[in-house]
Amino acid sequence: MEDKKILQPGRNCWRIAPCRRAALLVDGEAYFSALASALGRAKYSVFILGWDIDSRIRLLRNGKRDYHFPPLREFLSRLASRRPLLKIQVLDWDFVMLYALERETLPFFKFAWNTHRRVRFRLDDRHPVGGAHHQKAVVIDDSIAFVGGFDLAGCRWDTSEHLPEDPRRCDHGLAYGPFHDVQMMVDGAAASVLGDLARARWKRRTGEMLDPPPDPIDDPWPPGVRPDLTDVRVAVVRTMPAYNGHAEIREVETLYLDSIAAARFFIYIENQFFTSAVVGDALTARLQQEDGPEIVLVFPKECSGWLEESTMGVLRARMLRQLLEADRFGKLRVYYPRMDAPGEKSINLHSKIMIVDDRLLRVGSANLSNRSMGLDTECDLAVEADNNETRLSIGEFRSRLLAEHLGVPPGDFARAFNEGESLIEAIEALRGPGRSLAPLDPRKDKWFDQIVPEAQILDPERPMPFEEFVEEIVSRDVGEKDTGKKRRWALLAGFALAMLALSAAWRWTPLGEWVSLDVLRAWGVAVRGSPWAPALVVALFVLGGIVVFPVTVLIFATALTFAPLQAFFYALAGVLASAALTYAGGHFLGRDTVRRLAGAKINRLSQQLAQRGVIAVLLVRFLPIAPFSIVNLVAGASHIHFRDYFLGTMLGMGPGILAITIFENRLRIALTEPEPANIVFLGIVLLAIGGGILYLRRWLSGKKRGEGDEMERG
Repeated sequence: MEDKKILQPGRNCWRIAPCRRAALLVDGEAYFSALASALGRAKYSVFILGWDIDSRIRLLRNGKRDYHFPPLREFLSRLASRRPLLKIQVLDWDFVMLYALERETLPFFKFAWNTHRRVRFRLDDRHPVGGAHHQKAVVIDDSIAFVGGFDLAGCRWDTSEHLPEDPRRCDHGLAYGPFHDVQMMVDGAAASVLGDLARARWKRRTGEMLDPPPDPIDDPWPPGVRPDLTDVRVAVVRTMPAYNGHAEIREVETLYLDSIAAARFFIYIENQFFTSAVVGDALTARLQQEDGPEIVLVFPKECSGWLEESTMGVLRARMLRQLLEADRFGKLRVYYPRMDAPGEKSINLHSKIMIVDDRLLRVGSANLSNRSMGLDTECDLAVEADNNETRLSIGEFRSRLLAEHLGVPPGDFARAFNEGESLIEAIEALRGPGRSLAPLDPRKDKWFDQIVPEAQILDPERPMPFEEFVEEIVSRDVGEKDTGKKRRWALLAGFALAMLALSAAWRWTPLGEWVSLDVLRAWGVAVRGSPWAPALVVALFVLGGIVVFPVTVLIFATALTFAPLQAFFYALAGVLASAALTYAGGHFLGRDTVRRLAGAKINRLSQQLAQRGVIAVLLVRFLPIAPFSIVNLVAGASHIHFRDYFLGTMLGMGPGILAITIFENRLRIALTEPEPANIVFLGIVLLAIGGGILYLRRWLSGKKRGEGDEMERG
C-alpha cells in the first residue's frame, strides 16, 4: 500500500468524501429492491438523473404480491402525497429521433398526467449538439445515493442467475433477454457531494437553484442491504463537455489513463462498449511491456440492436484487433458472458466497472467510448484502498463478479485466484460449457467494416461543430474549381445564419413555448375532420422546415392528433416533403456557393456524400450533428443524387416515425389482442422493414462491385 495515490482531486476526480457504508448492487433485482426501500424512507428530497427514464417500470417483481407494485410514476406520486415535505426532481435526457424505437413515447406528458405536483419531470437538452445527458444517479435526502450503469428504464431488471427464460423479465408486455449491470450505493458525505452534482444539473436545465435538504433524523440506509465496504473515501469522477460558458471536464478519461499506468498485476474491465482511442492506446502500451499487468476485458458478445452492432460493434472489433496485435507476452484475454442455454446465446452486459490490482474500484455510467470521455455527461464513483481490509473487500467483489460470469460459487474463484495469483489462469481453470465466460471473436462482416467510418464520426470525443464534422467525414480535397458568385454566397450565408438563429430560438427562447406541442395538437384537432387535413399537415411540415422548427415536435403532434396509420403516413409525407423542399433550396444555391461559405470542407463532404450515397445520408440522419433543415440544405448543395438522398432520409427517419405513430401501439395491441387482423398488420410492417433493409444491402453491394469493376477497367 506504499504506492503513490491514484486518486487526485482536481486532476482525475472532482471531490473525495468519506463514506461510512457502500454497497455494490449487482444486477437489477438487487438494485431496484434497494432503491424502492430507500425511496420509501425519503423525507425531503429525491433527485433522479438518467439517460432514459420510463414512467411505467415496476421496481419490485419477485412474486405475485410484488406484481402489484405500482409503476414508477405512480410510486413517486404516492411518496410525494404521503410526505408533505418531500420534493422529487426527475431529469431525463431529451433524446433524439434515433432512440424513439426503444423509449417511452412522450415521457414528459406521461409523467405530468395525474402526477403529484411535487414530482417534477424535465427533459434535459442543455448539452452540445450530438451530446447526451448520460449520468445515472439517484440521490435521496443527500444521505443515500446510487450511481452506476442502471437507468430506471425498461428491460433492465434481472436476477444474478440470468435464467434463459424468466417470466418476471417482461416490461410493457414484452419479454427480453438476460441483462447484467452494477450500481453502487453510498451514504454520508459522499451522498451529499452527489446531491451537489444533482442540484447543479437541475440548475443548468431549469435555472432554479435548490437548497440542500436538512439532515434526516432516522438512518436512511435500506434495511437488509449489507455494506460491501465500510469507512472508505469515495471519489466522484465526471465528464462534462464544454458548453454554454461551462468549461470542459475530463476526469473520467484522466482517471482511466492514470489507473492503467499505475497497474502492476492486473486490470479487470467490464463495459458495454470499447471504442475509446485514448484508452485503447494506453492498454496497448501496457501490453507491449514485458513486465506489464494482465488485462482481462469482459464485453457483451454483441452490441444491443442492429444499429449499434453495425457501428459501435465494428469500431470495437477494430480496437480489439489493435490490442491483440500488441499482446506480445500473452497477457490479454477478452471474453463475453455466455448463457446456460443451447447455442451461443449471451447476456446483455451493460455495466461499467474497472478494478486495478484490488487497489482501485470504479463503478459508474461512463462507457469505454470516445463520447464518454468528453462529449456526454458522465458520473463514476471510485474507491482507492488505503488498508488491507478495503483491499480484501474489493477482491471479494471482483471474485463475486467473475464467479457470476463463470457460473461458479464466489469461493471457488477466490481459491483459484489465490492459488496461482493470476487472474487469467483462474478464469481459464474455471471456464467450461454452459454458463461461463467465452472468448470474444473480434472479426466482423467485411462489408460493414468497409462502409463504417472512423470513430471520430460515429463516436466523437468532444463537441464537434458541423464544419469540423465535414472535415472528419471526408479524406481528400478534390480541388474543384471555384466558380461561385458573390450574390449566391451572400444569399446562402443569410439562409444558414437565419436557420441557425431560428433553431436556437425554438430551443432557448419563449418562441418555443408560443408554438408548443399543445398548440399544434389543438390546431390538428381543428383540422382533423377536414378533407384538406393531409395537405394541411404536409404544409405545416414544409413550413416548419423553412423556419427550422423541431421536426420531432411536429411528429409528436401528428401522432397525438390522428389515428396511428394516418399519423404515420401524414408525418412521413410531411418529413419527406420538407426535406425535398430544403434540399431543392440547397441545390438552387449550388455546391460552389456552399463551398464559398465553408471552404473546401463542404466540398469534400459533397464528394463523400456522392460516393457513399444512401449510407452517408443515413449517417447524418442518425447523428444529431445539425438541425434537420440545415442538413437538408447542405445535402442539396452537394453532389449527392436526389434518389439517394430521398431513400436515405426515408430509411433514417422512417423507423422513428413508425415507433411514435404506429409501432408501439400496434405491437402492444398485437401482443395483448392477438386477433388475425392485428397479427397480419404487424407481420406486414416487420416484413416491409426487413425487406427494405435486405434490398438496401444488396443494392449497395451491387453498387460497390460495379465501382470496383470500373476501377479495374480503368
